[in-house]
Amino acid sequence: MAASLRQLRGRIRSVQSIKKITRAMELIATSRIIKAQQRAQAAAPYARELTRAVSAVATFSNVEHPLTSEKDNPKTAAVLVVTSDRGLAGAYSSSVLRESERLAEKLRSEGKEVRTYVTGRKGVAYFHFRRRAIVDSWTGFSDTPTYDDARVIADALLETFLAEEESDVAVVDEVHVVYTRFVSMLRQQPTTIRLLPLEVVEGTEPPEEHEVLPLYEFEPSAADVLDALLPRYVTSRIYFCLLQASASELAARQRAMKSATDNAEDLIEKLSRTANQARQAGITQEISEIVGGVNALADATAGSE
Repeated sequence: MAASLRQLRGRIRSVQSIKKITRAMELIATSRIIKAQQRAQAAAPYARELTRAVSAVATFSNVEHPLTSEKDNPKTAAVLVVTSDRGLAGAYSSSVLRESERLAEKLRSEGKEVRTYVTGRKGVAYFHFRRRAIVDSWTGFSDTPTYDDARVIADALLETFLAEEESDVAVVDEVHVVYTRFVSMLRQQPTTIRLLPLEVVEGTEPPEEHEVLPLYEFEPSAADVLDALLPRYVTSRIYFCLLQASASELAARQRAMKSATDNAEDLIEKLSRTANQARQAGITQEISEIVGGVNALADATAGSE
């Protein structure tokens, strides 16, 4: 009984230590979520104005650009999978990886070869464990991505999309991004978007009757404006995906750590109750043994008389 009581107390101390860790990680994730949301809000005005500029050029000019032109009979597709660098975030990484598997299966059913690009150590480990090829990967910034990180990823994807057939770079006809969209603190949704060829949807509504359309002049030319704006637009879209994934990761980790802390509290309560019962049983047994010994001694004394 004493050994069992010591084991229970040891388990209680162990669970209490785990509870302190999960509680600390919950608080850290909670504080970082606010910063991630602020970063996303700060980047929104630039992305919005850049989208308007690209929409204006795409809508009011007749220039065909490689980044906006659909390729005939596309045969290859690049898929960028945005995962986390660290675990303890519940089903965050597994959900986006399942979404990427569904996308890859859909692309293969269309007769396209899939080439995988990954951000985050969890995604890299997932594909390496299954012995699947990764064209390129980036790690170390999943919870705090910067615009420079997005630019590096965008440059790699643009290079492979704009490469010629005769070049040494592997050519792809489409680029897709799989990331987790932050809806609320309780909901994060794995999402797929087609990044390239670009689909600029803003500004495509037909004008109303008697509406005067604005006149645009592009200097030095519409083609040069597109050459300057579209790569920045791609980088902005990737940066937006990274910021959304960062907020989603932190929200998932906060929720997972809160659940772990609550479970630890319930386990401590159950173990404490069991330990108290074991201690009470031990005390009762000791009292019974003392009473039994006293009665036996009294009987022996009475018999000797």
